[in-house]
Amino acid sequence: MSTSILPLLPLPHPFILLPTARLTVPLSKATGEALLGLSQQSENQPIVAAVPLLSSDPPTLHNWGTSARIVRLVQPLARNPDQPYLLTLHGLARIRVPESEPHLLSSDVLIQRKIEYPQSEGIPSTEAVIAFKAAATKLLAGLAKDAPQRSRRDIYVKISHMIDEVSTQRAAWMADVLMAGLNADFNDKLDFLSAAEAEDRLQRATALFVKRASISEMTKKIAQSVDESLSKQQKEFFLRQQLAAIQRELHNLHKSSEDGSGSSDVVSSELDDDEQAEAQDMAEVRNKIEAMAQGSEERKMAVREWKRLKRIPQGSVEHGVIRNYLEWLTAIPWPSSFDAGTSLDKLRDRAFLTKARQQLDADHFGLEKIKKRLIEYLAVVRLKELKADSEAHAGEIMENDANQLAVEKVSKALNGTEQAHSDAMPKLVPASPIPHRRIQRKPAKGPILLFVGPPGTGKTSLGQSIAHALDRPFQRISLGGVRDEAEIRGHRRTYVASGPGAIAQALRKAGRPDPVILLDEIDKVGQSNFHGDPAAALLEVLDPEQNHSFNDHYINVPIDLSQVLFICTSNTLDTISAPLLDRCEIIQLSGYTYDEKTHIARRFLLPKQLQANGLTAEHVTLTESALMHIATYYTREAGVRSLERAIGAVVRYKAVEWAEHADSIGIDNAGAVPSSSGMKTKAYNSVVEECELEKILGIARWDEEEREREERRGVVYGLVVTGMGEGGILPVETIAVPGSGKLKLTGSLGEVIKESGELALSWVKTHAYDLYITKSRSQDPLKVPDPMDIHLHLPSGAVKKDGPSAGIAMTCAFVSLLTGACVPSNIAMTGEVTLRGRVGAVGGIKEKVILPWANRKDVEHDVPLEIRSEMQFAFVRTIEEALEAAFGKGVLRWRKPNVVVMESRL
Repeated sequence: MSTSILPLLPLPHPFILLPTARLTVPLSKATGEALLGLSQQSENQPIVAAVPLLSSDPPTLHNWGTSARIVRLVQPLARNPDQPYLLTLHGLARIRVPESEPHLLSSDVLIQRKIEYPQSEGIPSTEAVIAFKAAATKLLAGLAKDAPQRSRRDIYVKISHMIDEVSTQRAAWMADVLMAGLNADFNDKLDFLSAAEAEDRLQRATALFVKRASISEMTKKIAQSVDESLSKQQKEFFLRQQLAAIQRELHNLHKSSEDGSGSSDVVSSELDDDEQAEAQDMAEVRNKIEAMAQGSEERKMAVREWKRLKRIPQGSVEHGVIRNYLEWLTAIPWPSSFDAGTSLDKLRDRAFLTKARQQLDADHFGLEKIKKRLIEYLAVVRLKELKADSEAHAGEIMENDANQLAVEKVSKALNGTEQAHSDAMPKLVPASPIPHRRIQRKPAKGPILLFVGPPGTGKTSLGQSIAHALDRPFQRISLGGVRDEAEIRGHRRTYVASGPGAIAQALRKAGRPDPVILLDEIDKVGQSNFHGDPAAALLEVLDPEQNHSFNDHYINVPIDLSQVLFICTSNTLDTISAPLLDRCEIIQLSGYTYDEKTHIARRFLLPKQLQANGLTAEHVTLTESALMHIATYYTREAGVRSLERAIGAVVRYKAVEWAEHADSIGIDNAGAVPSSSGMKTKAYNSVVEECELEKILGIARWDEEEREREERRGVVYGLVVTGMGEGGILPVETIAVPGSGKLKLTGSLGEVIKESGELALSWVKTHAYDLYITKSRSQDPLKVPDPMDIHLHLPSGAVKKDGPSAGIAMTCAFVSLLTGACVPSNIAMTGEVTLRGRVGAVGGIKEKVILPWANRKDVEHDVPLEIRSEMQFAFVRTIEEALEAAFGKGVLRWRKPNVVVMESRL
């Protein structure tokens, strides 16, 4: 046993410090100043003997303590001198104060005392270690289960893993660590501190852990029993209060009915939940069930659930579930119970197609191809519906005639057998005809239209126009962000707060089995996940061969959707699944030209904004140049939403001017000016000129940079589609820099457009000798006569660019850079190239001028005549033709005549 001399620091009761632990204790001023002087004298952190004080009178020191290092000493603030010193200690090892030393605490001055360090702790037995680990693991598991915080539970789990992996030699050290962090009694920790041997220490720690776990389990059992008792008492109290309130209301009701004092002046409300309203609701549900077709699946289900409802008490939860289901089941318009005569009145009109054209022209400007296809669609729907109705009507007449004939035959037969008894019994008179069953009309199956186009081009409003032309209710279902299959098919009735899907809800709102349902943003349906695949659920809805028996999980009765006209809208086809796309007929809606935008603004947008802002056409007049300036320099989109917002800003500006002018001259609400008004005010000008737009809308977002292009060597202008259908002109810039014959591409380019640049450079290298760029076919134009690199850049480097339509522009830019010839600035081009020099087709006909020969038919079909008359199109098949069209005939010299490349027939 080794000894040492250390300053003795008594720990006030009930503080106790164990090895491996940290403790912060308050100290008196004298003790704190003594420790402060000790810290200043020592170069390192001083070590003291921290010995706990026993709760005796007078207080005495314990025989055992802990050698501790001073970690931190906090002095009191100057403004609060009575505040104690705060000392933080870190326990190092057990020490023993010899019995020969006095144990009485005489003063607060630190006294140097002789202390003893116990000898080697020894190695504990395997049985003691196993028992210690089991008790500690059980205690930590209980603490982790009861811990309210996730972080605290994770700490307990980590400590449990450390205990499982600790070795036999380190088991006693682990016992010190656990006891230091355990919130145990002072006497228990004091007893553990006195255990010097490892075996004894593990046994005492095990006993303490078992004791603590037992106390925790008993505490939880007592708390649980108390909670159950309280819950039972609260439930009984609540039910008794409800029973008393019900009895009190019944007593008042009987008393008022017996006295006849019910006042007739009380106004009933639909929000009153009385027995009469309940009976009326149930009677309404019963009448709807009776109105269902005999023998139909929905009637069988409704009758079965109605009988279940009558057997279940009204206060139960199941009663409310079944009633809610019956309300949904009877609210859906079932085709078997619906009279289609009213829906056919519009189709029987001989001027149906003429009115439909007028409706489409009144709602939309332009879109001639779309309107033509929609008229074809409506004509087919009309013919099929009328044909199906005539077949059903003929079947009803034949069945009615057959029933009438059968009645007459039976009547004659019975009257003939009773001829002998004519005096005693009168002859049978033919009864009323047998009620004929309703002949189910075959629905007209039509294609599912899918409108694809940029935002703001009128896809949703086209669906509304179709509904108005057919005189059918219109319902819109937004599929953007739908990621749960149950939102389409409905939730099963076993789930809490379940309900039908969006299709069944739309039918209920429409009130008819043949509405026009618009499935909006079908390209933004969520992908397959653990909630199911919403796109797969739409397959049954949009398949004419399957949707006559659509199964909603909540309704659980096949719903006939064959009479519903489904119209889908989408911004792109890339994210739509192939099976879903196969069931739709795609109708493309391109962006509007500036001329179309001005007509739409004049015809639709301006009147709409005037009405929205409380003005009339007399208050605001936009000139043609102002409208064109707004469409050209303040909006750059395929649709007209930004244009409508800009026009709305102009109208609001003029609304402020008109309001100030009206207030200054005293115009009343009716618009009349009093005759006595003689104030001199600034005249109100209703005309908005082009020069006023900058004051109203601010500086234009787009300038004339594209129109003021310069003709330079190595610069070619290409045509691109930016955003959702908007077209633009993008310069392709190339320069030659000293280097080693490499190509550098910049401008946030994608993989496809990078490959176009490499293809273009390879073609130019191959034909460099033919273009007089090199003197032999084996020479590389980037290495002879001087090695150089070509840097190709597409401006607006922060904008991502990709697509297979920049091949021609890049090829012409390389040829211009290496030959010195310039492409005129009024020429723009687009088209993809192949390695052998063929020019491939590109997409987006109306958004940009098409140069490949394969797109000639698209230009004639999609580009308006006013644009074709102002532009000159050059359609090319090969790179040679593209270079001649870009640079001009005879500008580039060729060593050999142009040879048309022949396609292989293999």
